[in-house]
Amino acid sequence: MKRYDTDDELERALFALPLEEPPADLRASILAATVYRAPAPFKAWEIWMLGGIVALAVWLVGLIVAGGADRAMETVSMIGGYVAAFFTQPLNLVWLTVGGATALWMSQLNLTPLSLRQQSKKR
Repeated sequence: MKRYDTDDELERALFALPLEEPPADLRASILAATVYRAPAPFKAWEIWMLGGIVALAVWLVGLIVAGGADRAMETVSMIGGYVAAFFTQPLNLVWLTVGGATALWMSQLNLTPLSLRQQSKKR
């Protein structure tokens, strides 16, 4: 392997390489795949919601197949009772409210340093 002492020698060697010309539509295809890409047909939260509904339906069908409809309804009502008991506890509601308020407050923060905000306004 040859050692290049200066950048000029290295640049001359690089420019002397026989390279192919890029395809004529390379820039257009890159832009079409990135900047001008068509939006996704579903938003991420819609996909998560649909997946959750399908998972719940599969779980319910599995309960019915495993123990019959009566047993499945007992399980669902028991889980519903636990959820209702959780939401009727005042301390749980306080912590849910504090967490929701904190998430809302943090989503409204602008954590960009002041110097960067001033630079972007100058442009």
